[in-house]
Amino acid sequence: MEAKKIRSTFIEFFQSKQHQFVPSSPIVVKNDPTLMFTNAGMNQFKDYFLGNEIAKATRVANSQKCLRVSGKHNDLEEVGVDTYHHTMFEMLGNWSFGDYFKKEAIEWAWELLTDVYKLPKDRLYVSVFGGDASDGLDKDIEAFDLWKNIVPEDRIIFGSKKDNFWEMGDTGPCGPCSEIHVDLRSDEERATESGFDLVNNDHPQVIEIWNLVFMQFNRLSDGSLKELPAKHVDTGMGFERLVRAIQEKSSNYDTDIFTPFIQILEKKSGKTYGENEKIDIAMRVIVDHIRAIAFTIADGQLPSNNKAGYVIRRILRRAVRYGYTFLGFQKPFMFDLMPLLAENFGEIFPEVAAQQDFIAKVIQEEEASFLRTLDNGLKILDQIQVEMASKSEKIIDGKTAFELYDTFGFPLDLTSLIARENGLSIDEKGFAEEMAKQKNRSRAAAEQETGDWIMVSDEEGVEFIGYDHLEAESKIVKYRQIKDKKGDRYQLVLDKTPFYAESGGQVGDQGFLESKAEKIKVLDTKKENDLIVHFVDKLPSNPSATFSAKVNAEKRRLTINNHTATHLLQAALKEVLGDHIQQKGSLVNESLLRFDFAHFSKLTDEEITKVESIVNAKIRENIALYEQRNVPIEAAKQQGATALFGEKYGDFVRVITFDKDFSVELCGGCHVASTGVIGLFKIVSEGSISSGVRRIEAITADAAESYINEQLTLVKEIQELLKSPKDVKKAIESLIQEKNELKKEIEGLHSLQANAIKDALLNQVEAVGVTNQLFATVNLPSADALKKIAFELKNEVENLICVIAAEIDGKPQIAVVINDDLVSSKGLNAGNAVRELAKEIQGGGGGQPFFATAGGKNLAGLPSVVEKAKIMFSQL
Repeated sequence: MEAKKIRSTFIEFFQSKQHQFVPSSPIVVKNDPTLMFTNAGMNQFKDYFLGNEIAKATRVANSQKCLRVSGKHNDLEEVGVDTYHHTMFEMLGNWSFGDYFKKEAIEWAWELLTDVYKLPKDRLYVSVFGGDASDGLDKDIEAFDLWKNIVPEDRIIFGSKKDNFWEMGDTGPCGPCSEIHVDLRSDEERATESGFDLVNNDHPQVIEIWNLVFMQFNRLSDGSLKELPAKHVDTGMGFERLVRAIQEKSSNYDTDIFTPFIQILEKKSGKTYGENEKIDIAMRVIVDHIRAIAFTIADGQLPSNNKAGYVIRRILRRAVRYGYTFLGFQKPFMFDLMPLLAENFGEIFPEVAAQQDFIAKVIQEEEASFLRTLDNGLKILDQIQVEMASKSEKIIDGKTAFELYDTFGFPLDLTSLIARENGLSIDEKGFAEEMAKQKNRSRAAAEQETGDWIMVSDEEGVEFIGYDHLEAESKIVKYRQIKDKKGDRYQLVLDKTPFYAESGGQVGDQGFLESKAEKIKVLDTKKENDLIVHFVDKLPSNPSATFSAKVNAEKRRLTINNHTATHLLQAALKEVLGDHIQQKGSLVNESLLRFDFAHFSKLTDEEITKVESIVNAKIRENIALYEQRNVPIEAAKQQGATALFGEKYGDFVRVITFDKDFSVELCGGCHVASTGVIGLFKIVSEGSISSGVRRIEAITADAAESYINEQLTLVKEIQELLKSPKDVKKAIESLIQEKNELKKEIEGLHSLQANAIKDALLNQVEAVGVTNQLFATVNLPSADALKKIAFELKNEVENLICVIAAEIDGKPQIAVVINDDLVSSKGLNAGNAVRELAKEIQGGGGGQPFFATAGGKNLAGLPSVVEKAKIMFSQL
């Protein structure tokens, strides 16, 4: 059975059991501070388990994109080395939200595996939770008895808390679980040792394929367990492992999920999979990582140097490094895998096929960038090795190795490999210490303690009324304390709120909560899962009081001007540049709007002007907002509404329209009643922020008016400085031309001066043994003059050793010149010499063996440079 058929069979099986199929949520998590990436199928259903939201369907099934490369669930270092770990993987799952529980979950799992997929029953083992005294939990006898009706007792294992109690993280929904394991060893191996003893013992052929989690508890921040409002089922089956078992392969990478990609790598590299372990690992790493990279980019997360973006860049660079070192790829190669990826996964994950070209371009540019970094790192390593050889050192210190990693993205294992090839080693302990220092700095900067929610009143759902009102009479439902580098603050949840929570690029509202007794400042408003959380500077003295919740109306007014202008901007960009324009990020606040979009070339001045003109024309048309709430998602798509890749939309959406033939978007943000309110739109910058992504920053309304007035004032001041010429541009061009002519004249005078100084220095050359030596102090107009004199002396005087100590614009500089023959025959090095001489002027420098320069702070040290140089070269 092919992989695609295995996946569709799973979905169809559970649809026959009255489960509703739901698409995968994005792989990058939004509105949940406890997670960076979706690491399990249950993430998108977390609020159902916690009771924060009522599930629209009590039975669902899906195939969820998951990524495990950070935090508690981190498999990165095993990927490629073994045959069954992955960074990105698919999690097939069936779910019950307060509907069926252990009995149905167990029976259906066994039915699907044995009756439908036809896996041999004698190769399957099951495990159940064996209890845990620290949590006060007994053995899961209920699950044991249910399994006992299906399989012999000698195939049921009581597992530890580590193996059979599933937790999403340090806090959150959790519960006992029952795992199903498959023994894929040969019949001969199975005859010598029972699979029972190999379950959960990291045997590569005895592996878990399905985990049935029975959600019963919520883990609080103090470590205690609290019963959930209802019991749920959360199952997760690794798609890649399931395919391996059904296709009877010894490795996930031998299945048709991966073999087509390995075949491409074989063809491109000229190397064969299965003949060399290092080559095999490299190919496995690449074919695994390409999925993680592509799916994450498709969901809107581009490689970067921060947070989730840095994790993706690290994965990409890890794959490039393996290709570079073991497969001989010195040019971008991973992007060539995108057509096959889109073909194989486009049906279940259409966002990959829809953005195939964009994803390939981003990957290609990231590859090219890092390959250049590899070259730079190699050159730096060469310099380090030369210096170490001169000092007879054999160990590259940990700080240097860490700088290569931190500055150039140079992995430690690659540095170690190159060092060993040159008879050197790495101080890995020192490297680890430097890495720990960096992690501690990062951890200290990001550390936050979050307390448990304290209930104030019964929660019957939180109502957001901020589209229509800026004030509301509200009560606090619950609150908690947070501690971070900003100090102690509190988070509040209100039963009714006009405060917009940061989402879709629009910043959260600020304002006040007022009661008869006090006034509390709302610093920010954010979403956490589906809760609207208000950040306040202090806890109300009476949390049970009724509060008047008031949004900062002026801040909201300016923000919505910018938000609506962002919609107009996106539509104008599509009109000017083409329909390929896709939003890749945005920021909308009271000061400006920032819009990131997929495009691979700089906008011309004409294009920017045209975009501005279109937006301002739509503003002058004073188009009324047409807002539709609770529109079925399919109906919205039929209207042509623009949706963002990487956003998880529900069954019903909000549609914002400004002229149905111009701008129709799915959007949960706040907008003006009509475009004329915006007044004016002005683009202030356009540039690249990453591979294939441009950024426009613009301003509107009051800010745009102030900006234009400032520019007009500046032009007026320039006119006055130029004595009010009729043509300001022509006058400035004339000044620039005059300046350039004067510069050339000055350069000519400097050249004459330098020639005179050079002639004078020629008269100071002295023969010392087989060398001609010159040590002198001079006063020069520029560093260029110093370099020119040095090279002309080198060309005119044989066997020259020259040290010139120069004063240039009141600062000391040194130039050292050594004849090429003396460099080779005497082992002299101008770079080493200038570094030693620079100590006299409190400076530093370097260069090549035949020419080097240095600068410093101590002008009075120039005579000492000359005297030290005479001693340094006196023995030749």
